[in-house]
Amino acid sequence: MAIQKYTTAAGRINKLKGEILAHAMPVEVLGITGTQKQMPKNKGDTIVFRRWLPFGGVDNQFITPGATDAASEYEQAHMLEEGVTPSAETLTPADVTATLQEYGVLFALTNKAADLYEDDMPAEMKKQTGERIGLVREMSRYGALKGSTNKYYAGGTSRATVDEKVSINLLRKITRSLKTNHASMITSILAPSPNYGTSAIEASYLVFAHTDCEADIRDLTGFTPVAEYGTRKPIHEMEVGSVENFRFVLSPELVPIQDAGAAIGATGLYSTTGTLIDVYPVIVAAEDAWGQVALRGADSIEPTYLPPGQRDKQDPLGQRGYVGCSTWFTSVVLNNGWMAVAEVGVTDLG
Repeated sequence: MAIQKYTTAAGRINKLKGEILAHAMPVEVLGITGTQKQMPKNKGDTIVFRRWLPFGGVDNQFITPGATDAASEYEQAHMLEEGVTPSAETLTPADVTATLQEYGVLFALTNKAADLYEDDMPAEMKKQTGERIGLVREMSRYGALKGSTNKYYAGGTSRATVDEKVSINLLRKITRSLKTNHASMITSILAPSPNYGTSAIEASYLVFAHTDCEADIRDLTGFTPVAEYGTRKPIHEMEVGSVENFRFVLSPELVPIQDAGAAIGATGLYSTTGTLIDVYPVIVAAEDAWGQVALRGADSIEPTYLPPGQRDKQDPLGQRGYVGCSTWFTSVVLNNGWMAVAEVGVTDLG
């Protein structure tokens, strides 16, 4: 007797989620890295990210530099005496707490737009919903990461004194800081897909900057463009190349702070008004430097699609419809020693 097989059609709500998530992916740049945390439903609105401090409980410091022989002190602290049980220790956690925030996008359309317009309005609204919710979350990340306390200023000591573009020496200063703080290079990124998952990459520090910085980045000594990577694969469609330990990913959404730097003078740098230099935050990230609730997975958004024609007490003739979604999200710096923000100017290309 043949077994009867039944095929269950995919739910429309799942398809809508997939459409929105897929459209959100292209606007994400910062979202490919950071410690990813899934938040189950009905578990509150607070996320706690935890890491464990090294011996001595001092963040990012395994051996404390000092006037005496720090290496010998560290060694002696672990020496055993014959027949004597050493004192037991405990691990010291470092917890960073963040609170989820709800965000949403909502479009409305009428039955006339749905039935008579030659353009497919609901389809375009779904696309725009995905792109906007992705950008909202990207701006949440950008706002959090720009606030890192590990700051570098090109040519100056503060934002108001920035008067140079990005340089290889500035990047090397950041490398020195990251390695001193035991920051690990990033070896995997969040896969460019609506689903949870990671993709392995060659170990590197990732640099995120505005597209206006591209000319200056390409002028860096030793710059290798993506086109010359050979067997190495780009980590994002917006990656432009690499220098030493750094890989550069650019986005027009990582906007500068206008008229915030030094006087333009003869610097040759760009200014919106022609008076003060526009300052561009360049974000350098190592492994686990920051955390986020990832825009991935079936539970990451709640989509809305109410097509015109559905009648109820609020709309007895079915004249209105809605397309949108809502999501809960947060992003937070977990370790300032494992990332840096270089504030730079960019060359005025005329």
